[in-house]
Amino acid sequence: MTTFKSPLDLYKILPQTNCKQCQLPSCLAFAAEVIKGEKRLSACPHLSRKILDTHQGNLSARTSLDQELNAVLHELQAKVTDLDFKEAAARTGAVLANNRIRINCLGNKFEIDRQGKVTSHCHTSAWFTVPLLNYLLLAKGSEPTGNWLAYRELPGGSEWNPLYEQRCETPLKKLADKEPELFSDLVDIFSGRQSDHRFDADIGVELLPYPKLPLLICYWLPEEDLSSKLQIFYDETAGHNLPTEYIYRLCTGLVVMFEKISQRHSR
Repeated sequence: MTTFKSPLDLYKILPQTNCKQCQLPSCLAFAAEVIKGEKRLSACPHLSRKILDTHQGNLSARTSLDQELNAVLHELQAKVTDLDFKEAAARTGAVLANNRIRINCLGNKFEIDRQGKVTSHCHTSAWFTVPLLNYLLLAKGSEPTGNWLAYRELPGGSEWNPLYEQRCETPLKKLADKEPELFSDLVDIFSGRQSDHRFDADIGVELLPYPKLPLLICYWLPEEDLSSKLQIFYDETAGHNLPTEYIYRLCTGLVVMFEKISQRHSR
């Protein structure tokens, strides 16, 4: 029986017409909701009974997304035990200290030990740790060039872009519309900096999730008949240092973190 490890795996058996009859904006968004257990596969009216009978039971028996993420985390931690720490630190822009990799993420120090355990004075979760360990394991060490690209322009980004927009840029835009102080918070809390490379946007903030993986958040204020707009850009080398799927997962985790900070401030 086929195992769907990601929305993209499930997307391959869907009609890919984006007909919206499932009440979602795209087939990839539908696949993500099915993977999460929020939608049943039968909500797609175009799938044959054979396909439904073959795959629905497998999906119904899936564990929660958090459980799956923790399972992935354990796999990555096992790989870290075989990692050359000296080489990995040099390759990723980190340092080696006390037999641990010490890395700066969003202005905060994190340490990874030989068992792949990530520690910091900040709160850590699998949503953050999984992309970080993938960065340590997979980054090629390419130095950022300062040439910014939209997510869809990264290798493989066009396939993930509908889901990326739904889970990353759209909720972050809503947050920016509601919280005018969001960008100053990003600068103050996460060591961001105002950017001059902002594509004529009203606000541009650069963040550094990982030493060789910068991102640029651009926000255009509403004017006259035009609504506000937000877009996140990445250095052209981003796909060399983290696979596009994990950039999506990283950004999703960042948005959730920003939302939680906003909720605390509004209390």
